[in-house]
Amino acid sequence: MSNNTRAIVKDVFDFEMAEAIWSTQYEKVLPITFSNFEISAVLSAIFYMFRFGHRRGRGYFLKEMAPECESVLERRKAATVERVAEKLAETPEFEKFSGDVEKAILGDLLLCFNLENRKHELGRNKPVQRVAPTHYMASWVDLPENSGHLRFVPEMIVALLANQDGHYVEGGKTQNTRFPIADKNDRELKDNLLLRKFSDGVARIGNVADPAADCFAEHTEIGIDQLLIVRLAGLLKRAPDKIRSGREKGRISNQRPIAEKAANCFSDDIRRFIREYASEMPRHAFVELLEACVAIGLTTIFTSIVEILAEWAKGDGIPGKGVQRPASIFVDCSNGVDRRLRGVAERSFDDLMRRAERVPEILMMLRLLDYQADDSERIKRDAIPTRPYATEWLNLLGDLLHDRHDDARYVHFAITGHCKKLARALENVHPEVSEALLNSIAEPNPVRRLSSALASHLQTNSHTQLIKLVDASLNVNRPNALGKKRRSSAGMRSAHGGPMFRDVRSLVFSDAVLDYLVHLLLLRSGAKRDSRELSLKSFLLDIRDRYGFYVDTPPPGMNISNDLLRANRVVMERRLRDLGLLVGVNDAEAMKKLCRRFEPTNDE
Repeated sequence: MSNNTRAIVKDVFDFEMAEAIWSTQYEKVLPITFSNFEISAVLSAIFYMFRFGHRRGRGYFLKEMAPECESVLERRKAATVERVAEKLAETPEFEKFSGDVEKAILGDLLLCFNLENRKHELGRNKPVQRVAPTHYMASWVDLPENSGHLRFVPEMIVALLANQDGHYVEGGKTQNTRFPIADKNDRELKDNLLLRKFSDGVARIGNVADPAADCFAEHTEIGIDQLLIVRLAGLLKRAPDKIRSGREKGRISNQRPIAEKAANCFSDDIRRFIREYASEMPRHAFVELLEACVAIGLTTIFTSIVEILAEWAKGDGIPGKGVQRPASIFVDCSNGVDRRLRGVAERSFDDLMRRAERVPEILMMLRLLDYQADDSERIKRDAIPTRPYATEWLNLLGDLLHDRHDDARYVHFAITGHCKKLARALENVHPEVSEALLNSIAEPNPVRRLSSALASHLQTNSHTQLIKLVDASLNVNRPNALGKKRRSSAGMRSAHGGPMFRDVRSLVFSDAVLDYLVHLLLLRSGAKRDSRELSLKSFLLDIRDRYGFYVDTPPPGMNISNDLLRANRVVMERRLRDLGLLVGVNDAEAMKKLCRRFEPTNDE
């Protein structure tokens, strides 16, 4: 959308309404910003929030790495791996790395283990944008520079693990959990199972609220990748400060996704995986599998929301937690090697994305109704809670949309007025949109007319932002990805006769995803902490029912030949055997059992 059109929209509505509706997200449905983020950078932000109990603000990385630069932009360009290596070489611990060759080696180690350049670029002279979670002290490094660039994914995960009531996640309310938030009772880092895995050698000296209270015990034996991040954190001298801007002033929102079943499933998965494997699994493997866990959890939540919003828009309300299901998607177990399987998986994912195209318009409906509902004294008196889950509130908005509430006529009348005002403002700029806004015959519901005009015609970046969120959740084209993306013409031609290209996506199982799923599902769910036997057939049923991942059966509504389904299963069996995750003495299905590479802990 052009800036001119956006200005028209903001002129038509008052400032408060424009701010409320002009967005691509709606946190009561999904408390994540629709945009790109990196799963690999999420863990470090989670470390910080568990330790300090609030969101991270600006730190000291740019100030220390490029102090001579005057502007922030110059500092960002100057803060490279090469510059970090130079600063480390000036310290007593790295005094033997003062030569050019030694600095180059140090820079390569940093780039290999700890730091990542913008856009995943290679080279030691590119701006650094992300820090890897090799050690707890990575939370002292404020990368990405703005914590909002992680799109509130760490905040949602912390809220799920803390599992509190109320509007915000706070310290002192999680006394009986394995994932406590820091509080005035001066909890140790090792009380938190996740921090325990990454806090080797860290002790606290001083007040729990002091950003410089954590220090490293020099006698501790740690890997070179951990030592590098500890030394880098030492250059910064303290953790970043609390974020002080924004409406919530750094507090961690306790808003959960409306897909309550998928959110609870994700919370249960990540809890069990950390509890049982954090102390036994090597750290490199643990981080890789934990990132696969996050990718599966976020993807399942998103696909569940697509299905839930479709039901809400039809007038059925938010489905109960017991009947919520993620979207059904076919998985290419060949990772794109088999073109036939890749094609089927791409068609399956295309079906999902076609249904997801309505999501921006539905979210616009919800924002419009939410704004108008705030004007109703009767609705305010009811004081319907929206955190941690906003199910009751969204059902109320559905009643307003479908004229099932006493205030529905007032809301529809007010939005009809907005349609008329916007139509007058757009009649010379977008006459087709203006006409659609006034056409009550084609669409009698004014909420749908206005939301369609805003989301589909004027706010043209909304679908692009949704695609970015999907790609980020899938960790697309990364080594531990859940999804692949490629450019394809698919035989399409433009008006000029040249090929038309578009991005196509497919769901795949990288080795890390397979490794994670096997280790997780071999754990017995519920309070009992022992393992279980799991056949390959049961494994395929579990991932289908729990996550909507179809391997050897077609998703509902898709026709896939038995030969392709059989080929997909054979590929998966072979890969599981190659990874050491499947054993079987013969071809009988009952004798094909999954096995783990790492044993779970027996500690309580």
